[in-house]
Amino acid sequence: MYFPTQTFLVAGMSRSGIAAAEYLLGQHAAAVYLYDDLDDENVRAATERLVALGGRAVSRDDVFSCAAECDVLVLSPGIPIDHPLPVAFRKAGKAIVGEAELGARALRVPAVAVTGTNGKTTTVSMIGHILRTAGKHAVTCGNIGKPITACLNEFAEDGIAVAEISSFQLETLTSLRPHVAVILNIAEDHLNRHYTMENYIYLKSRLLKNCTESEYAVLNMDDPVVRSFAEKTRAKVIGFSLAGKTEGAYIQDGDIYWKEERLLSVSDLPLEGKHNEADALAAVCACKLMGADSSAIASALKSFRGIDHRLQKLGEVDGVNFIDDSKATNVDAAVKAVESVKGESVILLGGKDKGYAYEPLFAALRQSGVVHAVLYGENAFRLFDAAVREKFFKVTLCRPFDLAVRVAFLTAQKGQNVLLSPASASFDSFRSYEERGERFAQLMKELREERMALDRPAQTEGLGEEDEAR
Repeated sequence: MYFPTQTFLVAGMSRSGIAAAEYLLGQHAAAVYLYDDLDDENVRAATERLVALGGRAVSRDDVFSCAAECDVLVLSPGIPIDHPLPVAFRKAGKAIVGEAELGARALRVPAVAVTGTNGKTTTVSMIGHILRTAGKHAVTCGNIGKPITACLNEFAEDGIAVAEISSFQLETLTSLRPHVAVILNIAEDHLNRHYTMENYIYLKSRLLKNCTESEYAVLNMDDPVVRSFAEKTRAKVIGFSLAGKTEGAYIQDGDIYWKEERLLSVSDLPLEGKHNEADALAAVCACKLMGADSSAIASALKSFRGIDHRLQKLGEVDGVNFIDDSKATNVDAAVKAVESVKGESVILLGGKDKGYAYEPLFAALRQSGVVHAVLYGENAFRLFDAAVREKFFKVTLCRPFDLAVRVAFLTAQKGQNVLLSPASASFDSFRSYEERGERFAQLMKELREERMALDRPAQTEGLGEEDEAR
């Protein structure tokens, strides 16, 4: 890809699209055109800033004529591959790449790449924390927050890229060859985008596509789909397992091991839940393969406090605990949350539908500490139907998010939890799961202030005893 002779159309002015446009402008591409279907304040502000740097804005009316003149489409992860724009580029035999692909082509340091349905952000954060504790120059990037192209100037000569890679990114990612490829788990997700589980599984397996005998595949041996990838990769396979001993990381008698070496006790992990234990095992494998010593790994795991919006304890109001698990955007993540949270909970479920069945969720809720479910958002009625089919009748249907949070609080008793673990995407009402979690935290603060105001004794201003007696 020789930038000065090529013209690019960047579709999607989100975080990755903005980073891709900035990178291409910095590489002196012949022309960088900017387009987004949405017309909101954030898109306009981003487009105006990029135009000031040399980009060229394209309107909805002109985008297809512009596409006919462009060499390469840079597609943001939020835009599906069957959108009319990439379809037009494919028909014309033109290249379609994503921001992560641009970053992968420019990377000059070894990469640890992590994918899977759940646990990606936690595991990437954990790996970065461990490697930095071990004295490595690790930079976390990709789907975790900062795009790869935005991090290229941050890598030291001996740096390590620790990248979270989503299935959306894998649709347009062909050049990445990670030194360590980690696949955590596969569960039903994004079927509204990928249509079938076969497509979704195939996309996840693409992380291993370019790996050779010189690279490593860290695979979850407890997940039958992930385990099957061992037969399809040329990379050296290193397994991790909660169920028994493997050639990588595993748990035995309550302790975490790397091969034959005990590292620490499971009870030393600040994060609770089997899913967090599995993420820790994956991180151990990746960090060992990148040269981290055992003492640094043990020390870092003991000090790792998790990430925002993943079973994050926010505080309490009138004895009711608020837990933000907004990152639980699918059924599997929500089930793991209710299995991990101690005590009884009122759970908030809902958002944008992703095309999968909710019956397994309510089957799990019947066996959990969830005493009530408040259903909100675009998919509230689908959730309600699934709850009825599973004979989980302790539900309240309440479409607006703000009202749903208040209803959940009023439903919960002292000592119980209000757990936001939606099992759904956030895009019906919010720009991201982060924004949804932040709104949840803000509503908790408002409820606390309201309760405190109710508890204050009434005061009568400007009246003495004589005036009051009149």
